[in-house]
Amino acid sequence: MEDARRRYLDLIRHDGADLSPELAGAFATVPREVFVPDGFHRRDGRRVLPADRDFLRTVYSNDVLVTKMKGDVPISSSSQPSLMAIMIDALEVRPGLRILEIGAGTGYNAALLATLGAVVTTIDVQADVAARARSALARAGIPGVRVEIADGYTGGPPERYDRIIVTVGVAGISPHWLDRLEPDGRIIVPVAHAGIHPVLDVRSEPLAASVVCSAGFMSAAGPLGARHPRSHPPAAVGLEGLTETSPARWRPALDPSDYRGLWYAAGTWHRRVTHASIPGREQSYLAVLDETGASGAVVLADGAIFASGASAERYTAVGIALADRWWALGRPPMDAWRVQLALAGDPDAPIWAPARWSLAPARA
Repeated sequence: MEDARRRYLDLIRHDGADLSPELAGAFATVPREVFVPDGFHRRDGRRVLPADRDFLRTVYSNDVLVTKMKGDVPISSSSQPSLMAIMIDALEVRPGLRILEIGAGTGYNAALLATLGAVVTTIDVQADVAARARSALARAGIPGVRVEIADGYTGGPPERYDRIIVTVGVAGISPHWLDRLEPDGRIIVPVAHAGIHPVLDVRSEPLAASVVCSAGFMSAAGPLGARHPRSHPPAAVGLEGLTETSPARWRPALDPSDYRGLWYAAGTWHRRVTHASIPGREQSYLAVLDETGASGAVVLADGAIFASGASAERYTAVGIALADRWWALGRPPMDAWRVQLALAGDPDAPIWAPARWSLAPARA
């Protein structure tokens, strides 16, 4: 077990998480297996049970563990540990801070926060998910966490918090969260943008946000997932009929970090940007979809563009223009962007959604 947890920390660090000694200690001591007592599904859908030989090795991998499905759709999980680490680091947790977690999941994230000394309230709208998280926290002997059944949009009990962390993909920030937040507090939240859920660091006074990192989360339902005039198209699954319409332009191809930077920038400039999967390829790609949502252009990491549909030529030109604009600006990374928010969504249950973007001044 000691070797598995040492390897676990190495895997988390390898994926870009900066583990402080305190956070490394939390990941090394909180038993993740206790939070998945009935097993889980891997990304590929394969079921892993506690009796399986590779159970502990898989638990202590840097991967999401899906714990509840609705048909073929995951609806609850233990998030990817490196992403959890990056989000927790962005919270700047100190002993005694009061933290509200929207989305209890397995309870593992709340356990890490409590181990760092925070006083945590975690809420989930699914009663069975909340019950399992409560039981797991008790089995792990983690104090300092209260689990409540509540709608994430409302923010649960009307109390004040120093920090709020959201573990489900949302379209915007609930005004109720801002009402709960202390003046110098922050919200770490994955907000929909161009088909993915980049994590934002939201400050309330004045209301604005910066980008922390790229992420993909399960999407919230109800007001938190409401579409609005600035929403991007849903992801295109299995785009077919694509042919190369513009050759590769970058040698070597962009690394994953730069490709995410291009993707984010493209989403700030064009409302038809989202992500698409291509038959026979595992990863998702930056796409600019036409009005049908079934065709358009895909920009690969080497700058080559593949397109389909009646407007293939037009959307190829759009893809080229977006790539050239990003390159001309010096290839800004995701975290160079600052975000202004505006009310959107259901008028009876509004959300603060991204509305305007600007680049932070370059560092000297």
